[in-house]
Formats: sequence, C-alpha cells, structure tokens
Amino acid sequence: MDYSCIVFDTAPTGHTLRLLQFPTTLQKGLSKLMSLKGMFGGMLTQLGSLFGAGGGENMQDQLLGKLEQLKEVIEEVNTQFKDPELTTFVCVCIPEFLSLYETERLVQELVRFEIDTNNIVINQEVGSSRLLRARVKMQEKYLKQYYELYEDFHIVKLPLLEQEVRGTEALQEFSNFLMQPHLPEERPEFSDQVTQLQDQVRQLTQKCQHLQQQLDQGNNSEG
Repeated sequence: MDYSCIVFDTAPTGHTLRLLQFPTTLQKGLSKLMSLKGMFGGMLTQLGSLFGAGGGENMQDQLLGKLEQLKEVIEEVNTQFKDPELTTFVCVCIPEFLSLYETERLVQELVRFEIDTNNIVINQEVGSSRLLRARVKMQEKYLKQYYELYEDFHIVKLPLLEQEVRGTEALQEFSNFLMQPHLPEERPEFSDQVTQLQDQVRQLTQKCQHLQQQLDQGNNSEG
C-alpha cells in the first residue's frame, strides 16, 4: 500500500514511550545475541542431533539468518523513526497540570530518542462562561506555561465542544480548528471591565477639561 502520510494514534504516554523504546532495545539485544553466536553454535548443533533433525549446522545458519533479517528490519525502523523528513510526533494534551507534566516528560523522551517533535495540540479549551470562570482562569495558567515551555513549537488550541465529535461531517468540521486558530468568544466579564474603564477615562477627561477652563478663566481675569 502506498500512502503519502500515515497517522498512528498512540496509547497514553507511558505505553507510547515503551513502544518507541522497543526497536532500540530489540536492536541492542539482537546485536548482543549475534556477537555471541560462536558460543551458542555448538549448542544448536547438539540440539539438532538430539532431536534427530540432522544438519545441526544448517539449522544454526537458518536461525542466525532469521535473526539477521529481523535485525535489519529493526535498524530500518529506527532509521525512519529518527528521520524528521519521514517521522514526526504531534503531542496532544489538555490545559491541566497532569497533562502538562506528561507532555513535558514525553517531549524530553522524544528528544532522547532523537525523534522529531515540533507540534502540540491543546484540546478542550474552555470558552466563555460565567459559570466556568474558575476553570477558564486555571486553563489560562497552564496555557501560558505551554507557550513558555514550547515557544519554538507550533501550538494549536482546540475548543471544548458541547457535543461529541462523531461522524464524518463532524470530524471534517472539527478538523478546521487544526488549520484555523480558535478564537474564544468575548467574555462578558472582560467587556464589563472595558466599559467601566471607558467610563472612568471619559469622566477624567471631562474633569481635565473643566480644570483647564478654570485655569484659562483665571489667566484672563489677571490680564
């Protein structure tokens, strides 16, 4: 099968890290095993003779050949994992402490594995609501930390919706948020604060104008 792009939806962080580490671990194990083939050669020959298979040396060559083929496949997987032109990792998280902690742990391990990662998707961003003001404030705290920690990353925020994203049409509509930045609705409390500040500025301007008029009148009477 020939595809321009293949997307793997991985398991939670701990399982994903073990999965990404597996090719390297297996490659090291096979390399060690191949280096000890001389030590096990006689044992394999004796086992072949014991079970009446005959040709113990041939069985040894077949087994070592299989291991060598497996080692080549694992090496190719590792090479593709570490090639940023072929593989990149997109971190998906939510604006909460535990998710931020897990994301940082994942990014550090990906760097250690030499796997490219430059994109972060922050899901379930809460929009405008007086009832959710406390949660909005909490999310803003961790959103700020995401931007501070990953200033070189391309970060995409996805809103928390009122309904599930199910079906092709809903998925296509939701996927637009990946390409077009999500702008939360204007928050009423902020609008109120802006209106109050505008009123205060207007009052201060009127006072300044009134004081200026009094100074002008005083200067004219002295003249």
